[in-house]
Order: sequence, then structure tokens, then C-alpha cells
Amino acid sequence: MEALKAKPHPGGKPRLSARQKEELKETLLEGPLACGYETDVWTLRRVAQVIERRFGVEYHHCWVWYILRSLGFSYQKPERRARERDEARIERWRKVDWPRIKKSL
Repeated sequence: MEALKAKPHPGGKPRLSARQKEELKETLLEGPLACGYETDVWTLRRVAQVIERRFGVEYHHCWVWYILRSLGFSYQKPERRARERDEARIERWRKVDWPRIKKSL
């Protein structure tokens, strides 16, 4: 029975508890604007800053990715679109103008 007992995991203890990780997840889901950032994009550096401000735990921004993955987050790249983009005009062009142009080619 002694041989079947769980062995301790190698490495140091996690610096964030399970509860703190859940709080971090909730904070991240609120968005960067709610945390005082000017744009609505999370970066690893920003997440590291939030962890340090909120929990007093300092992580290098490269290590933050492992925490985010463990919380179920994945890498996302924002689409680059013009602010002036008019979806209605684009749709009209696709349905009306493009077929007309295509026929003449």
C-alpha cells in the first residue's frame, strides 16, 4: 500500500491559488477596458501586469501563456478592419455590383 501512495509533484508550488486563477479568469472576461487599458486587446504583458496589481505575484510575460492555457484561453489575433467600414455597402457591392462586373469580364 505504501508504494501506491501519491508522490509529490516535482517543481515549485504554484504562486497563484486555484481561487486566484478563477478570479483572474473572471477579470480577463470583463475585458481590458474594464481594467483601465485604452484598447480592447489582451496581451501577455498586460495580463502579467493585471496579475501583479491584483495578486501581488510577478510573472514574466512569457510564462503567462501557460496560465492562460490552463484557464482554457487560446491565442486569438484581432482582425484588422477600418473603423470607417460600412458593412451594408460591402454587402450591397457583393450582391449587386460584383455579379454585374463579373458578367462583363
